[in-house]
Amino acid sequence: MATTAHLPSLGHHQRNEVGNELQATLVELVDLTLVGKQLHWNVVGTLFRPLHLQLDELVESWHGLADTVAERAVAIGFAPDGQARTIAAVEELEPVDEGPIEADAVVRELARRLADASERVRARMDRLGELDLASQDVLIEVVRELEQQLWMVRAQLVERQ
Repeated sequence: MATTAHLPSLGHHQRNEVGNELQATLVELVDLTLVGKQLHWNVVGTLFRPLHLQLDELVESWHGLADTVAERAVAIGFAPDGQARTIAAVEELEPVDEGPIEADAVVRELARRLADASERVRARMDRLGELDLASQDVLIEVVRELEQQLWMVRAQLVERQ
């Protein structure tokens, strides 16, 4: 069993602050994976196939980012929690509509969720700059990926005049 001597030199209070920021990001990423699969299963319309495949790629990316965030939390001595009940308990996270969802609605929903998530993770990233640069670096990676995904999803939005 690891002792605190084997943990990075963060104080207890600092470790909890950093861990809580990582935990909030983990919850956000796990929620994105769940929403992404729900949209993947229910997208309909002429853009079904490309969106269906793109959603699989996004879910895989979010899953990998969640793993990176959770492993950083463990590395600093914080126990991450990605269980369904933990994700469901976060009130800010909204479910998607049940049943078939038209492709254009899926793109709008993805763009909104990616924009909101990247904004919240960016705020956490900024806070971690004062607490732990190594953990901040993990969130920099998350923000970079989410913002690139947002750019690619927004490019699919059709502006109606």
